Amino acid sequence: MGLSVDAAVRRRAAGVTLTVLVLGGGGVACAKGDAGESPKMSPAAAVARAAKNADDITSLRYRMSGRVPQEGRVGGEGTLSLKPPAMSLRTAALDGPDKGKSVEMRLVDGVLYMGGGAEPVGGTDGKHWMKFDLSGHSRTSGGMTFDTTKWRDETGKNPAQEAGFLAGSKDVKKVGTEKVDGVRTTHYKGTVTLDAIRADLKTKDKAVRERREKNLKQYEEMGADKLTMDLWIGPDDHTKQFRVRAAADKGPFDVTMTFLDYNKPVTIKAPAAKDTVDLAKAMKDAQKG
Repeated sequence: MGLSVDAAVRRRAAGVTLTVLVLGGGGVACAKGDAGESPKMSPAAAVARAAKNADDITSLRYRMSGRVPQEGRVGGEGTLSLKPPAMSLRTAALDGPDKGKSVEMRLVDGVLYMGGGAEPVGGTDGKHWMKFDLSGHSRTSGGMTFDTTKWRDETGKNPAQEAGFLAGSKDVKKVGTEKVDGVRTTHYKGTVTLDAIRADLKTKDKAVRERREKNLKQYEEMGADKLTMDLWIGPDDHTKQFRVRAAADKGPFDVTMTFLDYNKPVTIKAPAAKDTVDLAKAMKDAQKG
């Protein structure tokens, strides 16, 4: 049986992957006390502390909205567990020919599931999900390639590490105090070039450097050379909201992520087996055909 993946699902899957990797921010804040950095703490120091706190995050739940190159406006909600690795991210097109169409990605026990739309995936006998074991090898069929090493690395990343990039800015400043989802936060803003981020990474220990370099690569692939970043930091020195903008080669990138909670138990289940097709097997069968 050949697998014919709906074009909208293909595009949305690519957009989802890009979005979950390059948006970020520190962990969300708990509402306790008034926001605001210490009188002796500079904006750069406040941003750096929020970035450092992101290293302890084990799970988070968030919503996102914005514009992604080649995708247009998108919105969605996600849940991510880092220990053990698991995720669920559903996004939907907010304009364009795919308006209203959505796709979900789930990572459960090293297996990536994609689909979950109202319409079945083409060529799957009415099934709504595809699955791909990320422990296998890359496969290509019908113009669709799954690099399992790349996807395994990407789905295992902590998007919270993005906040560390703003620490490399030379013009980070405090904008003021604002409420985000009822939480009083301090708003910081700055611009930073990819060259400045690379220079700042040289001062970090190996583990931090390697994590952030993987996220930086995504901006390089987008063709961006400078980021405009906003952080809304809550009273516990974690980021409640994060926005990143960039002029990429294939269009503007402008995405905001708002964190709803973090470090809480996460349960993500695999779709029903009877509603799932094994993508690796389908690709193999298509190649034989």
